[in-house]
Amino acid sequence: MIKDLFHKNRPTYSLEVFPPKKDADVKVIYEALDQFKALHPSFISVTYGAGGNTAENSFAIASYIQNQCGIEALTHLTCAAIPDKLFLDNFLTNLYRNGIRNLLPLRGDQPQWMSEEQFAARYYEYASDLISDVKAAYDFSIAAACYPEVHQEAADLREDIAHLKIKVNKGVDFLITQLFYDNDTFFYFLDEVRKAGIEVPVLPGLMPVTSAGQVENIVRMSGTKIPKELADRIERYRHDPAELRKAGLDYTKEQMKVLLEHGVDGIHLYSMNKVEIAKAVYE
Repeated sequence: MIKDLFHKNRPTYSLEVFPPKKDADVKVIYEALDQFKALHPSFISVTYGAGGNTAENSFAIASYIQNQCGIEALTHLTCAAIPDKLFLDNFLTNLYRNGIRNLLPLRGDQPQWMSEEQFAARYYEYASDLISDVKAAYDFSIAAACYPEVHQEAADLREDIAHLKIKVNKGVDFLITQLFYDNDTFFYFLDEVRKAGIEVPVLPGLMPVTSAGQVENIVRMSGTKIPKELADRIERYRHDPAELRKAGLDYTKEQMKVLLEHGVDGIHLYSMNKVEIAKAVYE
């Protein structure tokens, strides 16, 4: 299980992939996984899919990672995707029978196909509720999400960390951060987390900027701040896609170098299913 990897006195290196929205494109992710395998990541996480409607693909991809690639698979599961306890029990049983022992429970956003009434009436309201039932069912290694720049629905960092501690106390083994581009923000967050008595490993999540449009999407969807140094590079190469991509990758490499020098528990790369990006950063 992933929780056992943190006892080897070296940082972990992990990747995140997502199921394509169209079934016809699914073979592409398997081709990518065969190449990701050559990078020997500590684990690969699989998101629950676009809007929670690709559960079968998510499960199949996680099974391929675990059983064909021989790499620990971390499967995401959102509260919004669980209609009842029976669904959860079946989902966990299928994971366990297929050798998958790692789970990242998330509250998740409201899927596009789900009405506000349906979302409000979901069986599990928060990830912390889901974690309790997962731990009661099977011995999974549990991950949880955290937000160095504060969850958008939290009043402040103090409140956000208080909610995070509730999740950790219910059985979380390690944390993965939302993507960020300012290391000082992460270091401050980590200090506050430790002061709150949260001792589990915290993996910084990084996503290289590879296009100007991507930055706009990141800011719109997650509210992540873009430091002036990175913003200047983006503006400088806005009309030169190749140079912008190189500048974005270089920034992530610099970010990672500083994080590792500070002794972080690992690096989690949001690879966007792009092998060339993962290779460039890993090498």
